[in-house]
Amino acid sequence: MTPTDGPVVFAYDGSEYAKAAIREAAHQLGGHRHGIVLTIWQPLGAGPLAGAATIAAPELEEDLEREARDLAGEGARIARQAGFDAVPVAWRADPVWRGIVDFADDHDAGIVVLGSHGRTGLGRAVMGSVAETVARHSERPVLIVNAHTADRAAA
Repeated sequence: MTPTDGPVVFAYDGSEYAKAAIREAAHQLGGHRHGIVLTIWQPLGAGPLAGAATIAAPELEEDLEREARDLAGEGARIARQAGFDAVPVAWRADPVWRGIVDFADDHDAGIVVLGSHGRTGLGRAVMGSVAETVARHSERPVLIVNAHTADRAAA
């Protein structure tokens, strides 16, 4: 599998790094390719919200999904402006990195593109790095755009 096979899957969280990753992918891969802008949303009982599921109303989960769809739509607009034939997808998964890897596999992605928030030290130890974990667990090519590249892409 090469980055030219299959769709480009953009893991999109709305951050400036995610936006820069889309622009950098257009620069490195060229546009005019099929893209899927993926926003993962976690169920309320997952991650830092563990335990909330027992008291959460179904409307809260619906709100999370709606917000993820809106965010994916924003990312798809940016990807289309960068030259990709992009569609938005909101997908429920926990943990986030596993959702990205599984989605890319399910959709036979040619490459996964995501931004890295560039956490270091304690922030990295506590929060971890979704980008690094995706790269470690995916069998597909992964393009990670870090803070330095994001600054260049924004210029």
